[in-house]
This record gives sequence, structure tokens and C-alpha cells, in this order.
Amino acid sequence: MTAPANPRILKGVVPPVCTPFTADYQVDEKSLRKLINHLIDGGVHGLFILGSTSEVAYLTDHNRAEVIRITMDEVKGRVPVVVGAIDTTTLRVIEHVKTAVAAGVEGIVITAPFYVRTHPAEIANHFRLVKAACPNTPIYAYDIPIAVNGVKLDLGTLMTLAKEGVIHGVKDSSGNDAGIRAVILGIQKLNLENFVVLTGSELTVDSALMFGADGVIPGIGNVDPAGYVKIYDLVKSGNYAAARKEQERLFEMFALVDVGAADRMGRGSSAIGAFKAALKLIGIIEDARTAPPAIPLNDNEIAAIKPFLSKAGLQLK
Repeated sequence: MTAPANPRILKGVVPPVCTPFTADYQVDEKSLRKLINHLIDGGVHGLFILGSTSEVAYLTDHNRAEVIRITMDEVKGRVPVVVGAIDTTTLRVIEHVKTAVAAGVEGIVITAPFYVRTHPAEIANHFRLVKAACPNTPIYAYDIPIAVNGVKLDLGTLMTLAKEGVIHGVKDSSGNDAGIRAVILGIQKLNLENFVVLTGSELTVDSALMFGADGVIPGIGNVDPAGYVKIYDLVKSGNYAAARKEQERLFEMFALVDVGAADRMGRGSSAIGAFKAALKLIGIIEDARTAPPAIPLNDNEIAAIKPFLSKAGLQLK
């Protein structure tokens, strides 16, 4: 199997970019371009488009293609761009992969298949078949049990796929920090120096980096990318006390994800809605709407976000 030219492209802070919409749920090109520059100006090391925070599950194929087109045009090689090719079955994922690879992206992120129940052997087969469709592009496994029938990618499968060169890293959004550590130790034992392990938990980034994670993919990093870059740099320099202090600031700001009333909307609607509302409040995007069937935040819930941003030191527009 041909090795990719740069299999460590996801190292560092790689936000999962939100997808701004127009009133008719098309991609808001102007806002997306502004968001991309907000992230790059914040010092991020790469961008992850069409992930969960992008509302990828709700996007049409046209929306997905537009996000890729706009992002690649705006980034112009300044940072690596990886793309989520996330769908229910292998053949659908491969179609998304072809579109992304043709656009020149530097990596593909995929989950296990979902909707239909799968066996670990079928999950492994899924990753191998997708890799065969893009042999020269790195693939990163996205471990997110909540989105794939509750299935967590088991350590044995991950290690086997890593040894085979099928996957070149993993984004762990399982919420299980012990599991992340197990992957890191497993990779070390296999001497796979170019395999990257990234945490999807923006609340424990300092500790994950300290025990060996290569980076973070933080949803709220859309709002405050510089804060996560600061944590990364502080841990890298060995200033763990300062990294902890910065993590605690972001931890407190993260509570804005719960402004949506639990008796009228899901936690996904509240979190993504809060990210987008925050981006609008600080002047990055024009419209904070989320894709249906998500329920939008009301005026009182949006107003409740402002104190979190002000306390975190972010300027409202």
C-alpha cells in the first residue's frame, strides 16, 4: 500500500468547522470564508470540514461539495484540510471520498458504518475498502459511538488497521480518556511513529496532550481557536500549570452548550446552536441557523450565551 506523503497532518489544533447557512439552507459562502480566516488567524494547525460540528449528517451532497470547494479555495494551502466522508454504508462513503480527493484534500475522516448493525469484521472491511478507493490519501478513523449505533471502535481493530496502513490516525470522541491512552500505548508498542491520536473532548485537552495525544479537534474551537492553540503550545513547552489555567477558562465557557432548554430540544441542537450563535455574537457569521430538524435557540437562550463569552474575554459585536 502506498504511504501518504505527510501522515501527520492532523497534529495540533484542528477545529471541526461549522457550516454557516443562508435563509434557504444553502452554504453561506461569505460567512464560511470569514470563519476559515478567523480560525487560521487564531493559529490553528489544520481544518476538519464536514464533521459532526459541521452538521454533516444534515447536509445535501450539494452542500457538502460547496463546503469543500469554498474551503479549499479560501485556504489556498495555508493549513492542511481534512474532510469527513461520513455516511451510512461503504459505497456511499466512497462516493464522498472521490469528491473530496478530486478537490485535493489532505486527508479523509470516516466513522464505522451506521444505521445497520455491523460486526467488527465488517467495520474493518469498511475501512479497507474505503482505503482502496483512495490509496494515496491518509484516512483517519472517527471513533464516535453516540453516532454509530453505540459502537466503539475496539482497540484490536484500530491496531490491526494501523499496522496494515489502512488508517493513519484516530479522532476519539468516545469521551473515554482511558481508551485514548490505550491507543497511544498500543501505537507506541507497534512503533508506528507517524500514527496520530487526537482527542475530540475539548474539556480535557491539557491532560490528553500531557499523556501523549497529538492534538485536539474542538467544536468550541470555532469560537475561540486561539485558546486551544495556547493550551497546545503551553503543554509543548512544559508549562502545565498555565495550560491547566487556560483549559479551565475554556471549560467554563463550554457551559454555553447547555443554554437550550432540555425539555424542548436535544443536546445536539443546543450545542451546535450555541456554537453558531456565539460565532454570530462575535461577528464571524451572519446567520446562526442550524439545519432541520434541529430546533433553534430562542432569543432568551441566545442572550444567555453572552455572559459566557464576556467572562471568557471574547468581544461581542
